[in-house]
Amino acid sequence: MENSSLSCMWWIILGLVVAFGPIEKVEARAFFVFGDSLVDSGNNNYLVTTARADSPPYGIDYPTHRPTGRFSNGFNIPDLISQSMGEEPTLPYLSPRLNGPKLLVGANFASAGIGILNDTGIQFVNIIRISQQMQYFRQYQGRVSALIGAEQTKILVNRALFLITLGGNDFVNNYYLVPYSARSRQYDLPNYVRYLISEYKKILKKLYQLGARRVIVTGTGPLGCVPAELGIRGSRNGECIPELQRAAALFNPQLIQMINQVNSGIGSHVFIAANAQQMHMDFITDPQAYGFATSKVACCGQGPYNGIGLCTPLSNLCPKRELYAFWDPFHPSEKANKIIVQQIMTGSTNYMSPMNLSTIMALDSMA
Repeated sequence: MENSSLSCMWWIILGLVVAFGPIEKVEARAFFVFGDSLVDSGNNNYLVTTARADSPPYGIDYPTHRPTGRFSNGFNIPDLISQSMGEEPTLPYLSPRLNGPKLLVGANFASAGIGILNDTGIQFVNIIRISQQMQYFRQYQGRVSALIGAEQTKILVNRALFLITLGGNDFVNNYYLVPYSARSRQYDLPNYVRYLISEYKKILKKLYQLGARRVIVTGTGPLGCVPAELGIRGSRNGECIPELQRAAALFNPQLIQMINQVNSGIGSHVFIAANAQQMHMDFITDPQAYGFATSKVACCGQGPYNGIGLCTPLSNLCPKRELYAFWDPFHPSEKANKIIVQQIMTGSTNYMSPMNLSTIMALDSMA
């Protein structure tokens, strides 16, 4: 009943948006990012960890042509969302440049290697686990309160856009990291997925308690199709790895179901599900339709599919990054990120449930 009431209310508001036409951006909107290497903009540069992207050729197509800590040849997903909203990019929370008025733009708390679970990514040693990212967000609010006062800080946070990307590492850097991993001995795959979803639910509820009111939650991409897994697990002709695809196929629908439950409990569409698996599969299954020469081989890497090990100055490096869907063994290229963000901005309910970011911005500008 609650779901139908929410849907009815949303359609009424959407009708008003359509009737009155698109609404221009009225004021700047803060943006906060949580998650893993898909959205880390450089926090791990400030940590003693192997999960880092602060050496060439990372950043080769960034405006400075230098590595920034983003796991990309250029811009990452948060950068491109900021650009689409007409805002400046958020700085990593650990950056010494994040102070004064820059704080009002928002902050990126993401850290490469982390997952939903605290034991995910233990091989990277010193990373900012999601519980610590939440603690930093609480600390951030204290810093902003000192600038503009507690009441204005509450308004800034409530009006902000949030992005959280978790889950992939809980499979590739935990459950499937080594044969007979501790988690795979503890749980079969369906029960492990249920456990992940239950823990993710606690994270989203905590984010709501900390003031988040508009949160894009991305599911995992097609875990079995990334060059790293093709190379490590010996894909013969570029076929995706079935067991990892099964993991994604179990996780993503349950994530959407959980998000709907949390929204129903709140009585509002706080959490928006982004179907990252479908966004990726579009260009993985038909790369030529999106201008790619390949969706199997990484631009930067070594070994089969350029999927073995890290992207380093000694790695193979493709001369035309725009022809590759994957930049390194795990991460999409800047061009692929642009395709993903376009779906986040304007995609149908096949990609964004219950609405895309452009609709969110239009609705919120009327509030």
